[in-house]
Amino acid sequence: MSALRLFLLPLSWPYALVLRLRHALHDSGLLKATEASVPTICVGNIALGGTGKTPHAELVLRTLLPGTALATLSRGYGRKVSGFAEVQAHDDPGTAGDEPLMLKQKFSGVRVFVGADRAAGVAAIQAAMPEVQAIVLDDALQHRAIKAGLNLVLTTWQRPWNKDHLLPAGNLRDIPYRARQADAVIVTKSPLLPTTEEQYRWRRRLGLRDAQALFFSGLEYAPPKYITGGQDAVPVGPQTAALLLTGIADATPLVEHVRSLFGTVRHIAFGDHHHFRDAELQRMADDFHSFAHGPKTLITTEKDAARLGHALHTGPLQGLPMAVIGIQAKILNEPHAFEALIRTHVATHPAHR
Repeated sequence: MSALRLFLLPLSWPYALVLRLRHALHDSGLLKATEASVPTICVGNIALGGTGKTPHAELVLRTLLPGTALATLSRGYGRKVSGFAEVQAHDDPGTAGDEPLMLKQKFSGVRVFVGADRAAGVAAIQAAMPEVQAIVLDDALQHRAIKAGLNLVLTTWQRPWNKDHLLPAGNLRDIPYRARQADAVIVTKSPLLPTTEEQYRWRRRLGLRDAQALFFSGLEYAPPKYITGGQDAVPVGPQTAALLLTGIADATPLVEHVRSLFGTVRHIAFGDHHHFRDAELQRMADDFHSFAHGPKTLITTEKDAARLGHALHTGPLQGLPMAVIGIQAKILNEPHAFEALIRTHVATHPAHR
């Protein structure tokens, strides 16, 4: 632990006390929770971010598609408006949020909703979509007012919760024991599939119950694909260059992947959900023109591309060869067991009997 983290550790104690009191009120029943009549699947974590919630929400959607009437509900972080709303593919990221907008653009057959009040949001979805067969709740573990039917909790291989601390000394926003309420824990961004013995050690480190499923997931990257300024395949190799633009919580795995594709890489990193200003876009355009010679491409993520919106086609970035690299989560151990967990929860729910 760094000296700064150690200095901040006492400040996390009052925060821990408030969290424990809140959870005790919910666990005792003094604070009520609503359980929806439709199957709900929560993809959450106890850290601030960077665990890969959205790729794993997409994994749940892909597991149930096609053939299931699906909806997603999230806060829509970064929205400039409040209230419950349905996201359309042509919406502005300022009103929809970057991640919900990206989901809608990728999964046209899924209805995507945003709203801070998850319990009220689920009820509103059921009213607007009577045929809904499952609702995926993106980042709703801390919302105790809604009781999800199936809880998936994520933690990263690089920084699992047993090696972290509560805010502000660490990146945890909730108490690790809350993860014991989950039906399954997924260790994300795993560089490899651990042996059976190592998987057992992970269970002990994370303090899991015997009944909890433990999965390990890795990231798969799609080939770079032009979204503006290019027609053919994106040039890769030792003689090519990429200016990588990210506004995500943890870009480390993506940076490593991009470096494996291009000979020269420069990374411009912004904070998660960053709102790009015109001056920043102009600096990016200037950097792109000057940072390397030969074939070069401006690379970003699907989430950042959704947030850039109209800026991809107007202003300083107009006409630049920009490509996205799609990211998918993949279960490394027992993928069929993961699929069965998701499908069984939906298929055997009372609403489907």
